Amino acid sequence: MLNKMLCTLAGLGLLMPFSAFAQEAEAAPAISGADTSWLLISTALVLLMTPGLAFFYGGLVRSKNALNTMMMSFVALGVSGTLWAIAGYSIAFGEGSAWLGDFSMSFLTGVGLDPNGSIPDLLFMGFQGTFAIITAALISGAVVERMKFIPYVIFIGLWGLIVYAPVCHWVWGGGWLGELGALDFAGGAVVHVNAGVAAVVAALVLGPRKDYGREALLPHNVPFVLLGAGILWFGWFGFNGGSALAADGIAALALVNTLLAPAAGVFVWTLLDQFTTGKVTAVGIATGIVVGLVAITPAAGFVSPGGAIILGAVAVIPSYFIIKWRTRTSLDDSLDVFAAHGMGGIMGALLTGMLASPLFTEDGGLFFSGEFGQLGIQALSIGAVAVYSGGLTFGILKVLGMVTGGLRAESSDEGLGMDLVAHGEEAYATGEGAVLLNELEAPARVNGIKNGS
Repeated sequence: MLNKMLCTLAGLGLLMPFSAFAQEAEAAPAISGADTSWLLISTALVLLMTPGLAFFYGGLVRSKNALNTMMMSFVALGVSGTLWAIAGYSIAFGEGSAWLGDFSMSFLTGVGLDPNGSIPDLLFMGFQGTFAIITAALISGAVVERMKFIPYVIFIGLWGLIVYAPVCHWVWGGGWLGELGALDFAGGAVVHVNAGVAAVVAALVLGPRKDYGREALLPHNVPFVLLGAGILWFGWFGFNGGSALAADGIAALALVNTLLAPAAGVFVWTLLDQFTTGKVTAVGIATGIVVGLVAITPAAGFVSPGGAIILGAVAVIPSYFIIKWRTRTSLDDSLDVFAAHGMGGIMGALLTGMLASPLFTEDGGLFFSGEFGQLGIQALSIGAVAVYSGGLTFGILKVLGMVTGGLRAESSDEGLGMDLVAHGEEAYATGEGAVLLNELEAPARVNGIKNGS
């Protein structure tokens, strides 16, 4: 009966519009409920990483700077998040050129609920926005305990638009590195090399803390460091797994690799600690977790689980010894952002060029293809991002220092602690800091009264 009806409709010419509509519907992208659900969860997980970073960094500094250090991460949620919606997303993912997106999507113009792949376009924007937030926040670890808060806020806002968004476009937004074939699954170059190089440049521009090299600048709350590392690892499942942009096998691969690489990193870091110092430290374990997470980020969807274990085990070794070396130099990268994130990202990107499996990439890395092509592209991407990020970061900081009257806090303010100076609060309210601040401000108030102000 149905066949007769279809034949009749076809004979009358009435089935052709219906068939054309059906074919058009099949060709049109459709939003997947499963993919959308996974990206909703992943976006929340990545956002949680920024408070996790705040605890990780906050525990590593002295108690008088704990709030200020944590605020440097939390303020990025507002500054970087807002500017991403206003212009950053358009610069990163607008059509533009091979080097820079355009401004067609500024203020989220045209960014709605239409499909972007199998998820809503607006959700893709939000997911990418969480990356922009934490990348800017990462830099703070190099300048804590001495950088003025408002210049820092202005800096991360400018840096997100001038440095992060263009680099994001190069790799993920249709730019030249992506077209060249650079493999960066979730941000080895875009996030970690970018932030790591910016961090070391910022540390050099600001100079060391007033007490650096003269006294031990010890972490005030190691449990905070462990808590922050745990939150980061938890959120990183969304960071890497969500970068598949689908609830599929690649997302599962990325998630499992995000479990295995840091585990291998912690294992090797433990051995290094034991054999070099005779003691396995909690801060070392936390750092090993972070370096392993950073290293697997560019490779998460491109290497096998076995490759992830090798990658995590190998990548932590240079980071470990760079931290040991850095403490004996005048470079005050306070919380070793370059060693953990810059070097971790470099090693992860290079090892991706070696260990990428032909099951998940076109030709595979050096160990599978026998060709150096992919490794060369990875090295080029690292170099290009490092040069661009380093140069522009230096320029932004120098201009900002001239415009704002200086980036560094006064020596007396450093001695008092940035919590009271910048925020008028104490992480641990003993009242002693407030009394000291009052004593320091008293002469200024007296002079003001004498001058009639």
